[in-house]
Amino acid sequence: MVYDVAVVGAGIAGMTAAIYARRAGKSVVMFEKESIGGQIALSPKVENYPGFTAISGLDLSDNIFQQALGLGVDLEVDEVKSVEQADGIFKITCAYGAYEAKSVVLATGLKHRRLEAAAPFEGRGVSYCAVCDGAFYKGKTVAVVGGGNTAVSEAIYLADICEKVYLIHRRSGYRAEKAVMDTFMAKENIIRLENKVVEKVAGDKTASHLTLKDTVDGSLSELDIDGLFIALGHEPQSAAFAGLIELDGDGFALSDESCTTPTPGLFVAGDCRRKAVRQLTTAASDGAAAGLAAAKYVDGL
Repeated sequence: MVYDVAVVGAGIAGMTAAIYARRAGKSVVMFEKESIGGQIALSPKVENYPGFTAISGLDLSDNIFQQALGLGVDLEVDEVKSVEQADGIFKITCAYGAYEAKSVVLATGLKHRRLEAAAPFEGRGVSYCAVCDGAFYKGKTVAVVGGGNTAVSEAIYLADICEKVYLIHRRSGYRAEKAVMDTFMAKENIIRLENKVVEKVAGDKTASHLTLKDTVDGSLSELDIDGLFIALGHEPQSAAFAGLIELDGDGFALSDESCTTPTPGLFVAGDCRRKAVRQLTTAASDGAAAGLAAAKYVDGL
């Protein structure tokens, strides 16, 4: 079967693209290698999505997913390894099979940026998801590394579970939203360690000791912890498709609000695209634009 539209990624952007393409009467297959909803599915509370005063990221993702399935979108739980175009048809090669489509929407999102010093302890006291693993550290002492919205939000979440939370940030200023910072500053069990980076992670079986380096004077300090959470931001998952799209120096797809690429029939949507604002609403906006553009492209064939 040759699908009209193939969507790579089942986050908010990908699912929205699938919904719009399907409502335009196109056959749609959607690929996801990890979890439906992407990163937002791990958020305990979403308060900035229109129509909901508050909803869990998991519930929001599931609502959109069920809408897509109800419209007849096919789902393949598989990792897309490559996309190639020949004679106007895209061949999508996955880990467990191959598919064909007349158009493709890349909505591959972002992946966690790793902390190399902590790599030997990943899964052994080092985590990239407070919502996933925070309960293991109830009443204990943990540290979060980062200074953006994700890091501050994770510190807030952990503060309600753990006895003490250290937030380690390489600068003295934070990049989180004001509402998030107001909550953060009110948490008395969060200790801010500013102008510090993690130089070394040590421990017996699990990560239990950090060596921190001061970014101002270069001095070293020691910190004992029970767990370490990394929140250093994310990087796009677009490298596998570099032959079909243009990437900037950080690996983001170069495309404007039309979500088009230099390859006819190939579109990009969501966090993998270079853009000024990365929010759920802009991901949905991208998905709508890309899904409709893909449908229009198929109509023109």
